[in-house]
Amino acid sequence: MYRPQIKVVDCTIRDGGLMNNSKFSMEAVRKVYKAVCDAGVDIVELGYRNSKKMFSVNEYGLWRFCDEESLRKATEGIDSKGTKLAVMQDSHKAFAEDLLPKKESVVDIVRVATYVKDIDKAIKLVNNANKLGYETTINIMSVSKALDRELDEALDQIEKETKIMACYIVDSYGALYSEDMDFYVDKFKKHLKNKEIGVHCHNQQQLGFANTIAGIIRGANYLDATLYGLGRAAGNCPLELLIGFLKNPKFDIRPLLDVISDTILPMEKDIRWGYSIPYMVGGILNRHPEAAMTLMNMDDKNPDKLNFRKFYDNLTENEV
Repeated sequence: MYRPQIKVVDCTIRDGGLMNNSKFSMEAVRKVYKAVCDAGVDIVELGYRNSKKMFSVNEYGLWRFCDEESLRKATEGIDSKGTKLAVMQDSHKAFAEDLLPKKESVVDIVRVATYVKDIDKAIKLVNNANKLGYETTINIMSVSKALDRELDEALDQIEKETKIMACYIVDSYGALYSEDMDFYVDKFKKHLKNKEIGVHCHNQQQLGFANTIAGIIRGANYLDATLYGLGRAAGNCPLELLIGFLKNPKFDIRPLLDVISDTILPMEKDIRWGYSIPYMVGGILNRHPEAAMTLMNMDDKNPDKLNFRKFYDNLTENEV
């Protein structure tokens, strides 16, 4: 359970922002940032650095763009205690010019999320970020849908053409099992001789925490998690569970428990995440959670909202 190479990454605000269009209050973000820093978590990701050319500033909140001004307001006056600050760029929704040189920024790490088909765009973005002075990762989304040959080729490109510190297995659909985690960690380690392996697990089948443990056992050292599992659809591996499992004395779970009580749990009145039958169905069918999220957001009076059999049949009718 204890390895000095392990780095824990909190992505509550970034992943949770997919459930409320990144419209967290500045007060909530500051509380999360302070708690995560006080807990000794290695890295905290406060949102996306995506392009305003790709998203409406009226529809999305501050944390979809993470302007330097917003990040400074979120972090000023708070002792980071060594916790590094990260933002994420989507390979297909961000541009190189969206980043300032590191010396002009409060950001330490740029994580680039990509589908296998967009790997060339991702490599361009991380290489740009490295040149500007940032540490970087590549997070391969929807890995459960990637063709084996194409994934192998993408990993070979990453190894040869980048200086990232870690490459992530991202179970975007919550479809993987522990045997799958073994397979993917082994595959990534085979191709990436000079990079660490990371895992980012979703909880559609209540396996986010278990699959993160499976990744740790197999040798993954970069571990994503969120407070109380707050994240898209069924959410993520809960940070507090992961900290409890790791048994590393550098971590203090108490600040996490405080911020869950006073900041995260009150969000449940406006944001619904966590295990549910529609998300479970999407997980077992290896489907994007968009359809399940649409169902979950229906008015409670709509009879289709609880018609789980109809939802399952609709998703599977084209497979017969």
